[in-house]
Order: sequence, then structure tokens, then C-alpha cells
Amino acid sequence: RLVSKDGRCNIEFGNVEQSRFVFLIDIWTTILDLRWRYKMTIFISAFLGSWFLFGLLWYVVAYIHKDLPEFNPSMNHTPCVENINGLTSAFLFSLETQVTIGYGFRCVTEQCATAIFLLIFQSILGVIINSFMCGAILAKISRSKNRAKTITFSKNAVISKRGGKLCLLIRVANLRKSLLIGSHIYGKLLKTTITPEGETIILDQVNIEFVVDAGNENLFFISPLTIYHIIDKNSPFFHMAAETILQQDFELVVFLDGTVEATSATCQVRTSYIPEEVLWGYRFAPIVSKTKEGKYRVDFQNFSK
Repeated sequence: RLVSKDGRCNIEFGNVEQSRFVFLIDIWTTILDLRWRYKMTIFISAFLGSWFLFGLLWYVVAYIHKDLPEFNPSMNHTPCVENINGLTSAFLFSLETQVTIGYGFRCVTEQCATAIFLLIFQSILGVIINSFMCGAILAKISRSKNRAKTITFSKNAVISKRGGKLCLLIRVANLRKSLLIGSHIYGKLLKTTITPEGETIILDQVNIEFVVDAGNENLFFISPLTIYHIIDKNSPFFHMAAETILQQDFELVVFLDGTVEATSATCQVRTSYIPEEVLWGYRFAPIVSKTKEGKYRVDFQNFSK
């Protein structure tokens, strides 16, 4: 398959001439595309690294100003930062400064302009890091691809007559009560073709038009829909038959585009069907019924039957 049943693309890139540093130029998209374990590793490393780096700088400031206990400062000596006795206390002060904990035990005095500048710089950098990390986590959680997981397609496609015409039918359902606004559904038939010039084209794409009774755009997608493709002379399935379809080499990729009602973000759902998953001469079992209370009930146990 090029596209798995859950919509993931089975493809890899080889011999890419561009350097991997081009991905760092668009660091935001790169961070969003990372898996959670890599993302959290980067976040934790960024925080720990910045705390330790500034902890070293605070230690250097205390060392230069001779605030450390090994210099035996006098009783009237005013340190740049109160109660920094070594590298560990400098690290703790760095952490308190950047995350604005403020225990009140260690604090900057007006004795050193360098310490004041370092405090301002770390505070600004800490806000930038926090904003970037929180934004990346929020964007990762709210990505529309997560909404796409609550859109499901039937495991099989079927070919049967509908309205007196031979059609290829697929069932699709929205598992949430919130709608997808402006939904549009279409398909691509992927196969290997040979041109009249003798050129072999792998993954040649042929458009497949899917419709429902009300059209293929702005679907009222509150209950499961059965979409269908009319097999006429313009259809790539026209020259196939029940006896020969399993001998064909193709992959039917179905797309559903829509706008998430809650976030106004666009999302795309994908799935695919190979010849073994196209059943000739079958129809889908009914799944929508009406209860005595007047509600419409969808029985997902029969969704793919």
C-alpha cells in the first residue's frame, strides 16, 4: 500500500541532496512533526540546559566578585547575589529565576550591574522558551489530524447496483456529534501504467469521483454516509469484472476534507482499498434505525458488514 487503512503514507525519501539543516529553518513545523518522546526530550533538555548554563554564569559572577565562602568575605561585604555558596546554589538560583518560583532566600542585590543584566536576560529568555514550548504542546494536542481519527471508513468497498447503475460504494462515519463543515470527498486510483511511448509510470493517479445523493460537497455529516462512484464508460473500473478484479493491480485511495467545527481548522482523512478489499455483488447492512422515543440510532456493530 501507498496509504495504510488509518491514513499513513508508506513512502520514504532517498538521496535527498539538501542538507538536513533546512529542517531547522522551519523549526516550528519540525517540532510539531516530531513524536512525543522526541519532543519531550527536547523540551526537558532545553529547560535543564538553560538552567545549568545560567547557573554557571551566576557562579562566574559570584566567583569574580569574590562572594563565595572560599574567599572569606568580610562581614560588611555585599555580594551580587545573596546566599550563593557554590555551583549547586547557583543552579538553584538560576532555576528559581527562570521559572519565577521566588523562595525569597536567594536574591540579586544592587551591588553588580552585571548581575542585574544577567537577571533581565535570563528572565526574557525564560519567557521565550516557555512560550515556545507551551505553544508547541498546545498546537500538537489540537492538531486536526487527531480529529481525523474519529472519522472512520468501512473496511471493504462493495460493487453493486444503486439506482439502476453499477456503483462502487464505501461507507464513512463521523464518530463525534460535532460536524465537519464544508466536507468534500474524492478518490484517487493508483496503478502502474505504460504510456504509448513505452514509459512506465508507477503510482499513476486517476481521479475517482464520489457522490452521495445530495452531491459530494458540503455534506451533512451527522450520521454515516454511503458514498458511491458510478461505474460508467469514463470509470477506470469499467473494464473490470467480478472474475477479474482480484487479478488487477491497483490501490483506491479515498480522501475526506473538511473543517473542524470546534477549532475551524481543516483536516483530511485518508484510507485505501486494494483489490482484495473490493467485494463484488455485495451491499452494506443497514445501521440506522428509529427508536420508540423518536431518536435515530446508529448501530456501529454492522458498520462494515
